[in-house]
Amino acid sequence: MDSVPNKTKLTVVVGATDNPERYAYRAAELLQANGIPFIPMGIKKGVVFGKEIVDLRQKPTLLEIHTITLYLGPQNQSEWVDYLIDLGPKRIIFNPGTENSEFFSKAKLAGIEVLEACTLVMLTTGQF
Repeated sequence: MDSVPNKTKLTVVVGATDNPERYAYRAAELLQANGIPFIPMGIKKGVVFGKEIVDLRQKPTLLEIHTITLYLGPQNQSEWVDYLIDLGPKRIIFNPGTENSEFFSKAKLAGIEVLEACTLVMLTTGQF
C-alpha cells in the first residue's frame, strides 16, 4: 500500500446525512478517518465532519470524482442516474439496499466500474 493511497480517491457520498445512526454518516466517518477526501451530497441540509451537505437537487458540477458511493434506495435514484453518470466517476458502489440493475447497466455502458458492495466493509478491510 502506498503511503498516500487515498489522496486521489475523491468520493461523493450520495444520500449523505448528519444523522450518526445512518450508514451514509458512518461511511463519511470512515472516509474521514482514512484520509479519503469526500463530498457529502443529499437533499437534506446539514454538516458532516465539517463539510456542508451539497444539494443533490442543484446537480452541481464536480470534477475529478473517483468514486460515488450510493445511499439512496432504487425508488429514489431515477431522477439522478444521468447526472451521477455524467460526473464521470471511475466507479460507483451500490451499497446494500441501493442495487438497481438499470442504473448498474447504464453506468457499465458508460465505462464506469460498478460494484455491489458495502463501503463500510471495503474501508474497514482495506479494499477501498
